[in-house]
Amino acid sequence: MLGVHELKNKFNSGIYDELFHDELCCDVSTAVKRSCDVLDGFWCHFPNGRCTLFSAPGRTELGGNHTDHQGGCVLAAAVNLDMLCAAAVTENNHVCILSEGFGKIVVDLSIKHPVDEECGTASALVRGMAMWFEERGYNITGINAYITSDVPPGSGMSSSAAFEVLIGTIFNSFFADGAFSKVDIAKAGLYAENVYFGKPCGLMDQLACSVGGLVSINFSNAHEPIVKPLEYDFYSNGFSLCLISTGGSHADLTSEYADITNEMKMIASAFGKGKLSEIDESEILNYSSHLREKCGDRAFLRAVNYFEENRRAQEMAEVLSVNNLSAYLDLVNMSGRGSFMYLQNIYPAGSKLMQPVAVALKAAEIALEGQGAVRVHGGGFAGTIQAYVPNEMRDHFLKTMDKLINPGCCRVLKTRKAGALEITLEK
Repeated sequence: MLGVHELKNKFNSGIYDELFHDELCCDVSTAVKRSCDVLDGFWCHFPNGRCTLFSAPGRTELGGNHTDHQGGCVLAAAVNLDMLCAAAVTENNHVCILSEGFGKIVVDLSIKHPVDEECGTASALVRGMAMWFEERGYNITGINAYITSDVPPGSGMSSSAAFEVLIGTIFNSFFADGAFSKVDIAKAGLYAENVYFGKPCGLMDQLACSVGGLVSINFSNAHEPIVKPLEYDFYSNGFSLCLISTGGSHADLTSEYADITNEMKMIASAFGKGKLSEIDESEILNYSSHLREKCGDRAFLRAVNYFEENRRAQEMAEVLSVNNLSAYLDLVNMSGRGSFMYLQNIYPAGSKLMQPVAVALKAAEIALEGQGAVRVHGGGFAGTIQAYVPNEMRDHFLKTMDKLINPGCCRVLKTRKAGALEITLEK
């Protein structure tokens, strides 16, 4: 660990410029300023002044809408927006975190079990991450940390997963001497979110944030997912990747998300299986009448879409590997139509007055003028959509979406090569 002033001198000297540009894929001058600001924030609150800097990116789902929790395949990527943290080891058995814009949390690590009052909070995630390490024989004595983030909560870039793998990367560096892989850190995040935070999510978000880059992930074995890195830069191939906030809220949508998982599992259980990846697609089609009667039409359609979307996620990876962007964009549009028509996660069931995702999809189609591609992004029902916009019409697209949806609703993203990491390794 180095002193704050020494680290600031290193950043200002340009020693980390190559890392920022090539691996974190961000504007160098902005990254240097953010790093120095985080160090100043740490010094202000923890004036012992010696710390280490860490970063964990947000993520975007490129393909595989609601396939991961059924043992399917996804295509995902880390993005060039991140959580940046200055941290130092303590010996007081507490994790003290000040997060810019979100105040202070203090977690007493002497309490090992999930705390009911912490359910759904950052404190629960910290406690869960610490206990994952302790269950493997590594004692977490405590840390002081100061965090800033340009991964907004509810942005569709999985700020919770970025936070989990950030904390896991810090613990791994400080207390485990780097013993755990990036996949291990992702699994720790899933454990914290499932057991302590109380959200029954899959592993895609954590893996994308932890591993970094563009990755194809096969979840047929949920405990040992197969992660295949890909190299592809959309911008240099003529397209900007945009994430559009629809203005919808995820509040009160838990049951809608749960229904997707439950209905898919209902179809699988009709064959005595736990998830759709354990049965053959032909079985669904051969017994369609029986399944529709027993489970309902929506459950049947969602199961059919799972198999189609699972294939698409694999095909998307394949066509990118041979630089067939035209075929990729066709698959993106097909994914969007499948989500709308069959997965039915564009607006809550029965909603008549509020359909912000559907409106945003139509606005993006208008703004794209028949070019590029657009699809729902992530869980659906509210939140974000994703668009691939020809570089030459990006300004037109942004202005049109500002007009039709909300000013500033679009974020232009780049995929980030590096996953979660310790920035200030000795240089």
